[in-house]
Formats: sequence, C-alpha cells, structure tokens
Amino acid sequence: MRLGYHTGYWSAGPPPGAQEAVLGAEQLGFDSVWTAEAYGSDALTPLAWWGARTSRIRLGTAIAQISARTPTAAAMAALTLDHLSRGRFVLGLGASGPQVVEGWYGQPYPKPLARTREYVSIVRQVLAREAPVTFDGQFYRLPLPADEGSGLGKALRSTVHPLRADLPIHLAAEGPRNIAMSAEIADGWLPLFYSPRMDGEYRTLLAEGFAKRAGGLSPVEEFEVVATVPVVLGADVESAADSVRPFIALYAGGMGAKGANFHRDVLDRLGYAEACDEIQAHYLAGDRARATAAVPLELVQDIALVGTAEDIRAQLPAWETTAVTTMLVQADPRTLPAVADALRPPA
Repeated sequence: MRLGYHTGYWSAGPPPGAQEAVLGAEQLGFDSVWTAEAYGSDALTPLAWWGARTSRIRLGTAIAQISARTPTAAAMAALTLDHLSRGRFVLGLGASGPQVVEGWYGQPYPKPLARTREYVSIVRQVLAREAPVTFDGQFYRLPLPADEGSGLGKALRSTVHPLRADLPIHLAAEGPRNIAMSAEIADGWLPLFYSPRMDGEYRTLLAEGFAKRAGGLSPVEEFEVVATVPVVLGADVESAADSVRPFIALYAGGMGAKGANFHRDVLDRLGYAEACDEIQAHYLAGDRARATAAVPLELVQDIALVGTAEDIRAQLPAWETTAVTTMLVQADPRTLPAVADALRPPA
C-alpha cells in the first residue's frame, strides 16, 4: 500500500506550510500528492505551483469538479499539466453535490452518473487525439448543433499532442452505483470515508464494474483505489480523535442539504445513522461545537488512524488487507515525517 498526501481545501487563504509539505512528501518517498476544490480555490493551479518544485511525486486532483469546466477544458488542463510534469499528472474527477453545482455553478444536478460517463468519454477522446472530437449526448454535444448556435461550430482536434494518451482518470464516488461505474470506466477510485469493515462490499461493487469494463482501458490489475484517510498523532486515541471530529461533523452535518448529503449516506451505511441524525441536527441549528462532540470515537476509528505511533501501527494491518492501493494521508504538515514513520512497516 503506497502513501499519498492530501493538501486539503483552502479556507480563507492558502494552507500554511503546503509547499513545504509537498516537498517533504516527495523527500519522504510518498507516491503522490493531491489537491481539492469546492467553491474557493481551484484544484489545478495549486497543483501546478507546488508541483513545479518536485521531480518524482505524482500530482493528482482530488477532486476537480466536472461542473467547473467543460470536458474539453478539463482535458486541456490535464494534457498541459502532464507535459509540464513529464508524465506525473492524474486527473481525479467528481460530480460534487447539488448545493455546489446548482448554487455555485448554476447548472442542473440531475443524473450525475450519466453526466460523468459522457464527460469521461469526451476527455478520453481528446487525449486519444485520433480524430476531431465529436459527441452527441444528453448533456454534451460537440460541435454544438447549428440550430442552437451560429452554425459555424466545427469539430476540432487538440493542437497539442498529449504526452500520454492513457493519462489516468480517477473518479470520486460514494454511492454503490458510482463505485461500480468507477471500476467500469476509470483507472482509479477516490473514496472518502473508506472503512476496512466495508472492504468486502466495496470489492463486490468494484467487481461488478470490472465485469463491464470495455477494452482499451488500463488493466484491472492496475486499477487504483486511492482512499483519503485522516491520520493524527497524539498523546492518546481520544485526544487525537478530537482533531478528526470537526472534519466528520462538517461532512455529515454541513456538506450537503438535509436528505441530499452523499457524504452522510456513506456514514449511514457504516451503521452511524443515529449518530449522524444528531450531528446533522446540531450542525444545521448552527451549533458546531455540539455537532463535533456528537461524533462517536468508534466512527473516527472506522475511517481514520488516530493515537500514538504505536496505536496507529496496531490499526494499520486492517487497512493493509483492503482493496486500497494508496492511503491518501490527511495530516498536519508538521507531523508528516512522524506520520510516515508510523505508517511504514519496521525495517
């Protein structure tokens, strides 16, 4: 199981120490570093800026939102960054949720799976560069039909030759159908709130997707599962868990509307529906402190690694037997060397 580093979202500004953390991750032998976007900073610019001073570590977006840019624009950014990084870019895509898509981007949200299928298909066309890009889908049509525009639209092929026509595309997915679709059409899956307890169910869903996988994609054996996992070193498990509780409370209570929170749905399937009811009620009432306090220790331990270095090493074997190929570490940048030491098997 490889290690990756997740820089996380920006808050009011650039995260302190991010550049140093990216450089440190490369020096520590991490396989990859990943950025995020919601409705503030974008995922591509920081990756290019911070990644420009690296030479080996892979650079991924976790995630670039499909509503933020057209499929061809995403493909342009991907092939550009892949050239500049000499073949180290990974395009992580996700549909986000209705609050962001409709509130921030002003686009309709329905049928995110169908939209994602079309989006990935177009990106792959651009990267293949075998012919001018054409597509006649429900959500994307290239060129735009003459009766909907000037009539001057022309099918075009990228002027830039991609460095890798098989540049890897990973999909963020939380629902069962989305997970299976990732295995069907993508090169990797970016799960949030992965738990070793759910590994059997996840493997079944991935197998469903692999069974439908078309020819021409990367081999199933090379499919990646890059799971974001908070890792907090502390004096004990309980105090370290306190650093993860606000993250869980935000996603369970505030990242999505009531009844349409896909992050919370994952935690419900883990068996924490009752706890999530309380977390969400407090969060939506504006009491974030009570929402955070309502996060059970067991939930934290299901989806994160917390405690002393010895505690983390004791929890690690459960993760090493899962489908996860890369543990995407979310950690205080200052603790990254110690975290890496705790996550590596003894010599």
